[in-house]
Amino acid sequence: MDASEIAQLRTMYIFTPADGETWGLSYAAMETAVRERDPDGFLRLDEGTRLVPGTVLHFGITLGDETLEGMARLRPEGVSLEDCTASQAAEFAAWLQGRIVPAGVPATFNTEWGLEAGLPDQLAPHVSVPGLKEVFLAHLQATVDQS
Repeated sequence: MDASEIAQLRTMYIFTPADGETWGLSYAAMETAVRERDPDGFLRLDEGTRLVPGTVLHFGITLGDETLEGMARLRPEGVSLEDCTASQAAEFAAWLQGRIVPAGVPATFNTEWGLEAGLPDQLAPHVSVPGLKEVFLAHLQATVDQS
């Protein structure tokens, strides 16, 4: 698979605090940040079920000309963005690092495919959107190489 094909792949990206760290994530902070970025975006808090305990905040966020869906959980702490490209994930990660992740606290990422391939979580560096995109593309290439 060539680089242009990998750039078009869509998967779920999962962002979490590094082991032993916390972002102090709250649904109120997430709601405020989403509303500031996208006043028309949707937010829905779902209570857990017997099979999936704990609450989940579902949200919509516009990246470019698309509105994508994501989820935030307090336990385990993290935020995910569904069905997105590496470029969209990079824009989202930069926003997340600027609005939700406290300064100096590392964040990690993985993808649905990375988890399926047994790849460990990777550090999401505090770099520009193009730098994050390159990290995410390299991760996708590793998932393709595993299959």
